[in-house]
Amino acid sequence: MKIMNSARLSYQLIDESDSEFLFQLDQDPEVMRYINGGTMTTREDINEKFIPRHNAYKNVDKGWGLWKVTITESQQDIGWILVRPMDFFSDKPIWNDIELGWRFLQSTWGKGYASEAAIKIHQVLAKLPENKFFSAVAMHGNDGSVGVMKRMGMEYIKSYIHSDSQLGDLDVVLYRMENH
Repeated sequence: MKIMNSARLSYQLIDESDSEFLFQLDQDPEVMRYINGGTMTTREDINEKFIPRHNAYKNVDKGWGLWKVTITESQQDIGWILVRPMDFFSDKPIWNDIELGWRFLQSTWGKGYASEAAIKIHQVLAKLPENKFFSAVAMHGNDGSVGVMKRMGMEYIKSYIHSDSQLGDLDVVLYRMENH
């Protein structure tokens, strides 16, 4: 799958050669605040946990993986959009409900990049008939991410405790939209 450029951004699936970018993105405690409480990721964790976990769900044909987001004009890599089936790492993945997520450099917050990227990637994935729903999860208080969900047209579904093998139990909100 290829995703064409949007107004200001270009997209490419992340691979092992992006490990330094992934490491640098996770070095800002504010970026990590609503992921793990602000703990910065080590290079070892990127290479031994993050990338293998990413490769477990990456599927080029279906568009699953982390899409690196780059400002077209400056060629600066600024973040990524996650695409994978909901509950992928559980006993019961929901194959027709695609989870979208994002992580961006703090210097780019408030400029609409996450919304632009998430909307563009959603538009491409929505053309695949097997994708019946699109969902997103954010920790309580992460108003920036919830704002992206709302701008995409997602609606609040519920608050719950999300268990993650890497991050533990997280107090989150779930938003979803049906694919029409």
